[in-house]
Amino acid sequence: MRKIMDVMVDRPLRFTLAAILGLAGAACSSHSAGAPARVPVSVAQVERRAVPDEIDAIGTVEPMRLVRVTSQVSGVLLRVHFHEGDEVAAGQVLFEVDPRPYQATLLQAEANLARDQAQAENAARDAERYAALAENASVSREDYQQKRSTADALAAAVRADSAAVVVARLNLDYATIRAPINGRTGSLLVHEGNQVQAGTAAPLVTINELRPILVRFAVPAIRLPALRRHQSGGDPLRVLARTSQEATADVAGTLSFMDNHVDSATGTVLLKGQFPNRDGGLWPGELVNVTLVLDIQADAVVIPAQAVLTGQQGTYVFVVDSNGAAHQRPVTVARTLDSLAVIASGITPGTTVVTDGQLRLTPDAKVEIRTGSKSDQAQQ
Repeated sequence: MRKIMDVMVDRPLRFTLAAILGLAGAACSSHSAGAPARVPVSVAQVERRAVPDEIDAIGTVEPMRLVRVTSQVSGVLLRVHFHEGDEVAAGQVLFEVDPRPYQATLLQAEANLARDQAQAENAARDAERYAALAENASVSREDYQQKRSTADALAAAVRADSAAVVVARLNLDYATIRAPINGRTGSLLVHEGNQVQAGTAAPLVTINELRPILVRFAVPAIRLPALRRHQSGGDPLRVLARTSQEATADVAGTLSFMDNHVDSATGTVLLKGQFPNRDGGLWPGELVNVTLVLDIQADAVVIPAQAVLTGQQGTYVFVVDSNGAAHQRPVTVARTLDSLAVIASGITPGTTVVTDGQLRLTPDAKVEIRTGSKSDQAQQ
């Protein structure tokens, strides 16, 4: 009996709740059937500004010159006059090979030269005297010719001795090995007391010239016409290099080399930029981000790159009119630069374009322009 009474008491309550829910549903349906909800979007203005025409690439730093220092004479290495990794100047003494054998050879060559010079001078005087006697028929013509031949032979010996002296003096100079260029030394491959051999391929040390320095990089061959057009202007093109994400500024240099052919395997052209590198920030073998600046476009039409969408008909943007409605408009993108898209045609400066929320838009949809930071929007 109590269960029947409970059912009778709860029935009016259920009817009341059902009526309330029905009224709420009807109110929502009437609201949906009215004006559609506006789509929240972020927007930006189309601007006209000066932007550079750039080519980005990955480059490798390489020394301006790399010299493998070898010995041109054989002997025992007496002294090493630098430490590994030192900065050296051109002409600075690096190694000293035992010079005593070459000093002795030089002394012997100079002695031979002095002896032959004395004999040659005496033979030349005899030949002159015999020439006068041959005119008077005091001596035979054959005697004169013999004296003349002896003088000529000794003169040739003097010239050979002079060459031997030059070679001996040169070898003595080679016993002192000097730096051929300015640069930084690498790992020392020989030490004092080692025997060095002339003409061997193994170097004693390598020297990299770091100031100035080069960066080697490749650009797509499709940019070759623009590159050649801007390079023909006379002034060298600017090249910027960034060593790492932590670098505070780009290192500036100029384009110094463009290869004479396109690599058919990669479809790229090899370029090199030269940098003063006064602070030594660029290091051989390092990978860097390279930007080649071709030109500065003074009046480029730009929009945020995220405003550009791609469809079956090509690239397009959503523009917002004065009534708050979004419309599709096809555009032609000339290139992108960081977070900006340079527009060749399709929109004019001052136009409002949608930069966020485009995926929820349909043609002629009403929009609500969001303002404030993303944190404010999240709180709202």
